[in-house]
Amino acid sequence: MPAMEFEKPILELEGKITELRNMTSTRDFNIAEELARLESKSSKLLVSIYSKLSPAQKVQVARHPERPHFTDYVRGMLTDFTPLAGDRLFADDDALLGGLARFRGRSVVIMGHEKGNDTETRIKHNFGMARPEGYRKAQRLMEMASQFQIPVISLVDTAGAYPGVDAEARGQSEAIAQSIDSCLRLRTPMISVIIGEGGSGGAIAIATADRVYMLEHAIYSVISPEGCASILWRSAQHADEAAVALKLTAQDLLNLKLIDGIIEEPLGGAHRGKDMTIEMVANQIEKGLHDLTPWDSDRLIKKRQQKYLAMGRT
Repeated sequence: MPAMEFEKPILELEGKITELRNMTSTRDFNIAEELARLESKSSKLLVSIYSKLSPAQKVQVARHPERPHFTDYVRGMLTDFTPLAGDRLFADDDALLGGLARFRGRSVVIMGHEKGNDTETRIKHNFGMARPEGYRKAQRLMEMASQFQIPVISLVDTAGAYPGVDAEARGQSEAIAQSIDSCLRLRTPMISVIIGEGGSGGAIAIATADRVYMLEHAIYSVISPEGCASILWRSAQHADEAAVALKLTAQDLLNLKLIDGIIEEPLGGAHRGKDMTIEMVANQIEKGLHDLTPWDSDRLIKKRQQKYLAMGRT
């Protein structure tokens, strides 16, 4: 497991626990007793560290490469997933995936960012940074959902939309704006979950939903801490200060009434309990869909638009 600086004491303990489990018992040393002592110490240390993470540390946890990704959620909480590819205009985008599926007996449209799990897949999925065709694919999926009256689930995990010259040449900002508009005009319920990073317009393009939830250690902001620090302090070395100023944690955003709820993560973060995390996310999505069903499309759209127009007003 990749080491984060603040987790090193935990990883050292876990290493000792693994070594002990591989040892054979001797009369002079009670391995079971020592294992229990170390496991108790590790658990207490996890609670102590994760109960007081700073915003900068939460950024590290949100970016942890072993957190469950979009494809993990598809495998863990959906059945009969049928991927749909292409924007019918230019190409398919592997950074933003989507399709039709069944979620606990209900037909849904699912879409989200996929970062990849190793060098090959990260390059394939462009580290979860979508190009314009990805957001136009999202628009196509939402139009289909409206036509067939199917709820939409979106899973957000991106550092932001891809900033390359080719993406800008094909209308990146317009594609994001149109995707936000498609969310606002969607005639069925939409649930969005920030499962890792929620970066700028690349995130909000598929997160302008009726219900927006965040995992406990996820982040959601208009710019990355490093980008903010480079603008305000002319140096990325001030990223930790920027993380505090941006109020990008789930707890900050719930206090500001910009999200609708926080989904608890397993002790030590989602990367330590993927299956449990996926189950918790699925339970919250099911509850959100239940609260929004049945729906009147016109009323749903009006309420969704009023929700976002009200943000930032005193």
